[in-house]
Amino acid sequence: MKEEVSAGIILFNDNEDRKFLLLNYPSKHWDFVKGKMEKDETPHETALRETKEETGISDVEFLEGFEEEIEYYFYADNQEIHKKVIFFLGKTKTKDIILSHEHLDYIWLEFDNALNKTTYENAKNLLLKSKEFLDK
Repeated sequence: MKEEVSAGIILFNDNEDRKFLLLNYPSKHWDFVKGKMEKDETPHETALRETKEETGISDVEFLEGFEEEIEYYFYADNQEIHKKVIFFLGKTKTKDIILSHEHLDYIWLEFDNALNKTTYENAKNLLLKSKEFLDK
């Protein structure tokens, strides 16, 4: 079985009210910024690179003490892949997105709406953990 490791960011802005960024992937699901780690990259470097590539956002401030991992399986090219994704929580002041060709759309949503819009249970759990962390 093939193994993949990715990293991503649960990105929010705090300009007037806290809104989280969700991206619409080609498979029609809504999720956070994430992508495969490249050789010799740290998870933080991957998360920043993917955020810049997928959204154009480069002003990300990581919140110390938040790091969550999810794991799942999927099929691609007739083989099962075990994927681990390391997520960080990041704050940005940028609202305008330059969406990459990898996504169909994006949306900034307040917590409750983001929770409803997020497709997968593991992403919903990440969002809940993010809110708990931010509300401390």
